[in-house]
Amino acid sequence: MKRLNSPKMISILLFSAILAAGCSSNDPNIAGSSNTTNTAVAADAGVETASASASAAQRAESSAAAIKLASEDVSKLAGFDENDALTGWSADSSTAIAFSGASASVSGSGASADRGVVTIKEAGTYVVNGAVSAGQLVVEAPEDAVVHLVLNGTQITNNNGPAIYVKEAEKTIVTLQDGTDNQVVDGATYVDTSEEAPTATIYSKGDLTFNGKGKLSVQGSAKDGITSKDDLKIMSGTFEVKSADDGIVGRDLLAVKDGSMITVAAGGDGMKTTNDADDKDKGYVAIAGGTFNIKSAKDSIQAASSILIGEGTFELVAGGGSAASTKVHEDDRMRGGFGQMQSGKDKDAKVATGVSVKASADSGANVKSDTDSATAAAETEASGAKAIKAAVNVAIAGGSFKIDAADDAVHSNDNVVLAGGDYQIASGDDGLHADGVTSIAGGTVNITKSYEGIEGADITISGGDTHVTASDDGVNVGGGNDSSGGGGGDMFSATDGMLTISGGYLYVDAAGDGLDSNGSAVMTGGTAVVNGPTENNNAPLDFNGNFVQSGGKLIAAGSAGMAQAPSETSSQLAVMMTFPSTLEAGTTVTLTDSAGAVIAVFQPSKTFRSIVISSPELKSGESYTISTGGTASGTPTDGLYDSASVSASTKVVTFKMGDKVTYVNESGVTTANSGGFGGGPGGGRGGQGGPDGQGGPGGPDGQGGPGGPDSQGGQGAPDAPPEASSGGTSDSTGTDSAA
Repeated sequence: MKRLNSPKMISILLFSAILAAGCSSNDPNIAGSSNTTNTAVAADAGVETASASASAAQRAESSAAAIKLASEDVSKLAGFDENDALTGWSADSSTAIAFSGASASVSGSGASADRGVVTIKEAGTYVVNGAVSAGQLVVEAPEDAVVHLVLNGTQITNNNGPAIYVKEAEKTIVTLQDGTDNQVVDGATYVDTSEEAPTATIYSKGDLTFNGKGKLSVQGSAKDGITSKDDLKIMSGTFEVKSADDGIVGRDLLAVKDGSMITVAAGGDGMKTTNDADDKDKGYVAIAGGTFNIKSAKDSIQAASSILIGEGTFELVAGGGSAASTKVHEDDRMRGGFGQMQSGKDKDAKVATGVSVKASADSGANVKSDTDSATAAAETEASGAKAIKAAVNVAIAGGSFKIDAADDAVHSNDNVVLAGGDYQIASGDDGLHADGVTSIAGGTVNITKSYEGIEGADITISGGDTHVTASDDGVNVGGGNDSSGGGGGDMFSATDGMLTISGGYLYVDAAGDGLDSNGSAVMTGGTAVVNGPTENNNAPLDFNGNFVQSGGKLIAAGSAGMAQAPSETSSQLAVMMTFPSTLEAGTTVTLTDSAGAVIAVFQPSKTFRSIVISSPELKSGESYTISTGGTASGTPTDGLYDSASVSASTKVVTFKMGDKVTYVNESGVTTANSGGFGGGPGGGRGGQGGPDGQGGPGGPDGQGGPGGPDSQGGQGAPDAPPEASSGGTSDSTGTDSAA
């Protein structure tokens, strides 16, 4: 697989994605634009236009920061200096430190020993070997000193504090001598409990660099494993870190160069930066490569600022994995069918269990509600168990990722851009989440388990091969801020968000909405295949504004109760078929033209009653036939055949394609929902009405669908029984009344 390693390429891709999301809002047919119709809709839905504009401006500002990050080379961002690679030494020009039992000896200048404690006072190279049972290595050199420590087979145990403590030096370079196994251990409690006390087995107040080809085992019994209060760089070496709290911590920077092998088992976060000051040049995690195996009770890799990954192999388990998290979704939307409209907001609650290493901060339930206060939301964010999390941006150019997270797998408080890489993701919450723009421009993304697969205030898919399995929405353009209900959970709460599909391949298997935008959607290229939902209170396509399609192939099969088709402002034609009854999973659906040429063959993986097909091959005025059943030749991809012939199928309907979106049932062409939120007419009851929208008309012998709040239900078919001649009206809460 070709990987996009160029940071410049990431910048171009992210910039293009943001441009697509921003420029599309200028289309008067798309919700969020300045036209008065959409402004009125937004107002009716309870969204203030000024707030929407403000949020769009904020996303644009944060996106600019993401572009700046993505334009950086990983090594340049990390600032790997020439002396970071310093590994050479000689006995003649270095000082030897030998530990033995409970004592130590020094041969050379610059250091002194006091029983098992060795203190280095000057710049220079110090070669350390031997084992000490109650000792410490202290660096207390001038503030401009560069100290080179060579661990040449040493074991340092200090039951009262850090094993290696850099109190002062400009930089300390620790070389793991090739072929050696080194170990450092601290105690469960430290003697120094002051505010400025050290908190890790290896603790440095200055820059700290590791290199070499040896091995270092770190036991952080009190709190952290390795901590630098400045920059922390790992050039190479093999690391095994076990910690009661965080594993590896850099304050201003945590950078890893290719060639490192890092294993972390942490009771808190695995690897992280902590500088969350206003200086956005601080707090980065920059990874150029390496192999990472991280199991953490909290976040696996976390940045106080942004994360930039160029390459690497990552196996990340956060919070005990997706099996340790239970996400409960309480949805008031018409659970018993169409008789009960949503009377309140969705309530999402997430309970994480079995992920605690410490009995205090890491134990207990992690509960989130869309209606929680800002304080509660902040507490939830702080105690989450995400695999990759950045307070600003996440930009990944390549790498191999196996992620199992109790919370989000990849999360950013601003933007996420995936320009390449291979991702195997199981998540207890979102697979990919950004409060701003979530962008997939390349790579292979396989989200095998999630509550919501991909979420963001804007979502752009311009390349790559993406598969999503979700117990709720597959792709959700919501209100950001990690509220998995999207936009606060209200199904009628419009946003200025945009789902943009311009390339790549997207497959969605969703129990909730397949492609869901609380704003609008644009599709200009690529392929999107949607399976599900099976329940009528969700839809394969669900949007509050418009879905404008001018290219690409779209196949979406699922329930019919709230199903939607692309908007009639689309330049590419589409057909939406509603079957008279629910069809079994695996049933072949074939669309052929008047000459018998196959336009599409699809076998949905779930039961379904509606299907939307949009293809550049569809032509206005042409006659088409929809058939079901039979046997298709060839090998399908996700149920979709590139080219196939079908034998022994049964014709359902032949119809003539219109010049916009054509709605069809078994009797032929019918009309779209005149104002409903849900999809068009069906063989049975009509579609659900939206806010102030009339319900969809019923199909043959079918009752019209109920209207939205304060609106009338759809009319039944002319040949429907008298009691079903019209849909019920709605009262102020949207509850269906008898006709």
